[in-house]
Amino acid sequence: MKNKIVGMIVIGLALVIAFITWSFNHALTNIVDASCSHGPACPMYGEISFQTNVGIGLIVLIIIIGLYLIFFGEDRVEIIRKIRIKTEKKAEEEKKDHSKITKTMTADEKKIFGLVLDAKGVIFQSELNEKSQFDKVKVTRILDRLEGQGLIERRRRGMTNVVILK
Repeated sequence: MKNKIVGMIVIGLALVIAFITWSFNHALTNIVDASCSHGPACPMYGEISFQTNVGIGLIVLIIIIGLYLIFFGEDRVEIIRKIRIKTEKKAEEEKKDHSKITKTMTADEKKIFGLVLDAKGVIFQSELNEKSQFDKVKVTRILDRLEGQGLIERRRRGMTNVVILK
């Protein structure tokens, strides 16, 4: 939702820039008409056309960016929500199967894996650090082992990882 608002603001700014470009072009054309005696063959007309085309190109680019944000830009929260919904079903189905796997895990691995299961299969690695009260290095090593066993997957999101149940 926030990206749509930003997209609308960007398009609004592009329209303001378009108005400024148009008014500047109009004023400059009037000045050249009054000062140049060669008519349309005057080299200043070529400069006006070039500057206008550059301005229009930039405006179109800004509008495209705004439209992208409105129609395709997704919030980080929305991405996480989609991943969570997708893996929520998987987590519930596989929760029973994981009881066999957890028999071979250490207590620390069980704790981390349990936190991932409790979060319905999707949790930030930084949340695991907080909830488990283990230091970052220990959580990373445990996640490395769980990932090596094919139980979880880590995806980079900003300054942290999202841990996803496989």
